[in-house]
Amino acid sequence: MITGDNRKVAGAVAGQVGIDEVAAEVLPGDKIDIVRGYQKQGLKVAMVGDGINDAPALAQADIGIAIGSGTDVAKETGDVILVRNDLLDVEGAIRLGRKTLSKIKQNLFWALIYNVIGIPVAAGVLYPFTGRLLPPEWAGLAMAFSSVSVVTNSLLLKTYGKRLVG
Repeated sequence: MITGDNRKVAGAVAGQVGIDEVAAEVLPGDKIDIVRGYQKQGLKVAMVGDGINDAPALAQADIGIAIGSGTDVAKETGDVILVRNDLLDVEGAIRLGRKTLSKIKQNLFWALIYNVIGIPVAAGVLYPFTGRLLPPEWAGLAMAFSSVSVVTNSLLLKTYGKRLVG
């Protein structure tokens, strides 16, 4: 945790959210140096901030997370804006991002499988073996089913978000 606040306040907040390393009473220019130091070690850095003093470090970080009640500069600089002023939402946002990436991979997998099978069948690859072609209506229904299944799979994320908040 990097903060401009005094050590006592910083230590109390860090203890509440389970952060071990605390750099307190840090000047705005030093925040960006600390972020760069972590990046030079090959680490991915997420910076959470709410003020104008955090904007340079938010911009330098791999992911800048602005608190919704923060300054306009911080919100414009951040990649993600938390609506509530709860640091635990950072963990929820990371889990939701990972779940979203997983859904994207699932959707791409099923779309690939559908196309690898569906396009050759629609093109008549089975005709020499069955003597039948796929009717255009069936191909259209299969295409619609493919789209609906991808959308339905994506909509499952809505229930995930409710579990994070509730």
